[in-house]
Amino acid sequence: MSCLFGFDVGTKVIGVAVGNRLTGTARALAALPVRDGVPDWQALDQLRREWQPDTLVVGLPLDNEGKEQPMTRTARRFAETIGERYGMTAVFTDERMSSQEAARRFAAGRAAGTRKRSDAKSIDAEAAAVILESYLLQA
Repeated sequence: MSCLFGFDVGTKVIGVAVGNRLTGTARALAALPVRDGVPDWQALDQLRREWQPDTLVVGLPLDNEGKEQPMTRTARRFAETIGERYGMTAVFTDERMSSQEAARRFAAGRAAGTRKRSDAKSIDAEAAAVILESYLLQA
C-alpha cells in the first residue's frame, strides 16, 4: 500500500489529509469536529475504511525552539489512541509553520478565485496536507 493519512490535531477540529508515497503528494480530505476532547470517530472510521491507509502521520506541535508545549501532549494522546484503535503505529512529524502555510495557500486560492470564504473551515485539513507533504519529503 502507498496511502497515508496525515492529521493536524486541535482541540476543536482535527484536519485529515490523504497522501500517496508513489507520487509524494497529499491533499486535504476533511476537517472533523472534536467534542469534549473526543474526535468524531465515526467519521474517522469511515475515512479509514474508504482509503485504507497503511501509515498514520500526526503533526507534532512544537514551539519555535523545538520544545514541547501543552498541545504536544494532546497530539501524542491522539496518536496513541488512533494507533490502538486501528492496530497501527502512528508516526510524528514536526508541524511548525503548517498552519501558516495552510493559511497562505488558502489566501492564494482566494486571490485566484478558486476558494471561497466559506472554505475557510477546511484550513485544518489543508494544514494536515502540509504536515503530510513535509513527512513525505523526509521519507
